[in-house]
Parts: sequence; C-alpha cells; structure tokens
Amino acid sequence: MKDKIMDMIRKILRRIILPIRKKKEEWLSNFRLSIAFRISVAYLKLLLTYGILFIVGFTLLYMSAEKANFKQMAENIVASITNGEEESYNNPYYMQGLTMKIDNKETGIEVYNDIAYLPTYERAFYHGIHYDSKDKTNLFIVNESKTFTLNGSNYLAQFQYNMTESYNEFLSLLWKLVVLLIIIVFFIIRKGKKSDVKLFEPIRIMSATANRLTVNNLHSERLNVEGTKNELKDLATVINAMLNRIETSYESQKQFVSDASHELRTPISVIQGYANLLNRWGTSNEEVLHESIEAIQNEARSMQDLVEKLLYLSRHDKKTFKLTKRRFNMRPVVEDMVKETRLTAVNRSIQNPIMEDVIVYGDKQSLKQAIRIFIDNAVKYTRDGDEITILCQKLNDDCVITIKDSGIGMTQKDIDHIFDRFYRSDYVRNQNISGHGLGLSLAKLIILAHTGKIKVRSQFMKGTSFIITLPKRKF
Repeated sequence: MKDKIMDMIRKILRRIILPIRKKKEEWLSNFRLSIAFRISVAYLKLLLTYGILFIVGFTLLYMSAEKANFKQMAENIVASITNGEEESYNNPYYMQGLTMKIDNKETGIEVYNDIAYLPTYERAFYHGIHYDSKDKTNLFIVNESKTFTLNGSNYLAQFQYNMTESYNEFLSLLWKLVVLLIIIVFFIIRKGKKSDVKLFEPIRIMSATANRLTVNNLHSERLNVEGTKNELKDLATVINAMLNRIETSYESQKQFVSDASHELRTPISVIQGYANLLNRWGTSNEEVLHESIEAIQNEARSMQDLVEKLLYLSRHDKKTFKLTKRRFNMRPVVEDMVKETRLTAVNRSIQNPIMEDVIVYGDKQSLKQAIRIFIDNAVKYTRDGDEITILCQKLNDDCVITIKDSGIGMTQKDIDHIFDRFYRSDYVRNQNISGHGLGLSLAKLIILAHTGKIKVRSQFMKGTSFIITLPKRKF
C-alpha cells in the first residue's frame, strides 16, 4: 500500500514538475545569458542566502542573551530569598522589566505580586508577542516559573520578562544591519562584475584567436598560454595540443593525397603513352601492339593494386574496416604461401626449416595478406640466388612468424620510416625497384589490429628480418 502511494505521488510530481521545468528551460533558452552574468547571479544568491541566515542567527543570539540576563535576575532574586536576604520579597529589578508573583504551593496563598502595581492592562501573565490595545504597540513577553523552599514551605515564583525594549532596540539595529548588508552586496556585485570581465578576458582572446583560424594559418595561430597557471591556461594548452594534432593530421592528409597523385600519375602517363603509340602504329605493327597491350595490362594491375591499398587504408582511417576473426591453425597458411613463393620466385632459395602447428585467433585473409606483403618485399629486395627463410613457430603459446632474407638490407634511417605511407628509400628509387611504399603500412595496420608486434632487424647490403608475433588469445 505504501509503495503504491509513493508511486502515485511520483507520477503526480512528474506530471506537474517536469512540464513546469521544461517550460522554464524553454523560456530561459530565449535569453542569451553570459557566464559572467550567471556567476554574478550565483554569488548574489549566496550573499542574500547567507545574509538572511546571518540575520536570523544574530536575532536568536541577541534575544537569547537578553533572555539570559532576565533569567540571571530571577535566579538572583530566588537566591536572595532562600538566603533570607529579602524578607519583604522586594523585587530589585522591577524597573528593568522583571515582574514576579510568589505563591505558597501548599496553602495557595499569594505571598508577593508586583504585577498588581502595573497598569490594569498589564496585570496578566503573557508569553510571546502581545498587542497592547492602549498604546497600540506590540509587547514581547516571556515568562518562567521557579520553585524554591523557605522555612520548610514550598513556594512557586512566576517571573515575567518584558523584553519589549530589547526587542525594539534590536529592530532598530536590524534595519541598520539590513542596510549595511545591501550596501555590501552592492559593492561586491560591482567589484565582482569588473573581476568577472577580467577573469573571462582570456576566453574572449581564445574566441578571437579561434575565429581567425583557417587552413592557411593553422600552422602559426595558437592560443596564448602565458601568465599565471590556472584552469583557462590548462584549457588553452589542451586546445593547442588539439590544434597540433589537427595540423599533423591535415598535413598527413595533404601528403597522402600528393603521394597518391604522384603514384597514380606514372601508370596513367605510361598508359596514355602506349595508347597514343597504338593510335599511331599499333594496328599495323604486331610487335608494337603486343608490347603496348602488355604494358597497359601491367600498369593497370599496378594501379588496381595501389587503389585497393588506398581503399584499405581509407577504411582503416574512417574506422569502417572490420575484421572477421576466428580460430585457425597458422601452419597450413604459411606453408601455402611458401609453395606459392617457390612457384613465383624460382630464382630465390626459399627455406622453411621450422613449421609448427599454432592456433591463432584472427582474420585469416587479412593475416595472410599481411604475411604475403612481407614475403613479397623479401623477394623484391633480394637478387637471384639470395636466400629467403620463412619460419612459423610456437613460442610461449604465441605465434611467431619470421621472414628473413639476405638481400640489400636497410639503413637505420630506412628502418625508422619503412612503415610510413609512401616511404621509399633513396637507394631503392635509384635501383628502379617498383613499388608504391604502401605495403608495409598496410601490413602493420593488420598486425596491430590483431594486437601483434613487429620487430625489424636489418643490415645494409646484408639482409633483413621481420619477426611478427601474434599473442595468445583466451577464448
């Protein structure tokens, strides 16, 4: 029953409060309120809230202190009576607003009553604020009772504290406090507005700098991070780092387009050249015809290979490339590629001394493509009679594939850049070895997508080794 009631209350509140909140947000969305204004309003709320709390607390403390004074007077009177110092029960604090009445609790006889000496309209015990119809004023009265024993008899003393004067004095002081609080709030808001403008000056400068950013000045425009370290400086540093990454990415894309255009221009030029040759002599000269057809086919295959690699890299950059992973034995895959290599590279000595069964979890076709790239590179950068060794091993349950050759090798500079897109060493270019410089970049992406690692060991003119490690996966 209780849960049903609570659910009903929640539903009613959702129907009432949520529409009101939504309308409030829609109404506020029509106004453009600056952050400085919002901060000022927030501080104003805090000032007013704590100002009111201070006044309430001050009121309670002030009136408690006044009441404590009257209470001390009453205790002094009771003490003097019980000590026999005031046999006549005279009230020494009568003129200060303390009146009292003493009754014998056993007989009910009134022993003392100085309230009788007050005007008729004040001869009653009140508690709280009492309206005086004669003087048209409010009386703030507090009463209290005390019992004491004198000469074996019990007495009840009723004290009445007239705190009207203290109350009026406090009201007078309260207005002064309110006025002082308003003045303080005014100066705080005025000073705070100037401070807010100064505080948000870096944001204005950031906005102006960001507004000036274009493709042409992306390399030169950065946010100012000088001055005292604070949150805005941290924000500027983060934005500058982001701009650096954007610039690097933009320059990389420009270089990528430039390199791709350059690589495509060569086969297109060759195709156009042979097409023109065919247009002039090809129909009547069979030798020119066959040469042109073969050249066009080779260049078309080269362009197709380049475009496929570019599309693969583009899908990876756009995060749209997906791998279909499953468990399979790597040994048959590597053995098939060894057989293919022996058929296509008859002038190379292909060795595979170690072939071990090892289960991997990954995309079989993609991994085969990556390993094929390493093997093709080994064939491309070796000479007739050179040796290429291909190993498939199981080390600590990891799959380790090694492609080692005794070819032209690489310098340290080449090793540092071989996985960069379109990178080709100067030596390779001078040797007129064909290629686009994209294969190793693509192979690295595939291996990394399988959380693998690639180690490169090479000596110039002595050979190169690529060691690919595919870690064990828990299924």
